[in-house]
Amino acid sequence: MSEQENMERPSPASNPPQELSAEVIGSDTILQGKQEVLIQHGETTYRLRITQNGKLILCK
Repeated sequence: MSEQENMERPSPASNPPQELSAEVIGSDTILQGKQEVLIQHGETTYRLRITQNGKLILCK
């Protein structure tokens, strides 16, 4: 990386995330023992589900 490119990039410490106050909600709270739930956001419905590998996936 050139010195010019290095100067143009902000360091991670100088650009902290803006949403530090976001609330953490456990997936168990959202899913309540189910494998999937539907989430209404505006006029769009999303499906949040647990995969066979135990991962979460959110689809339109």
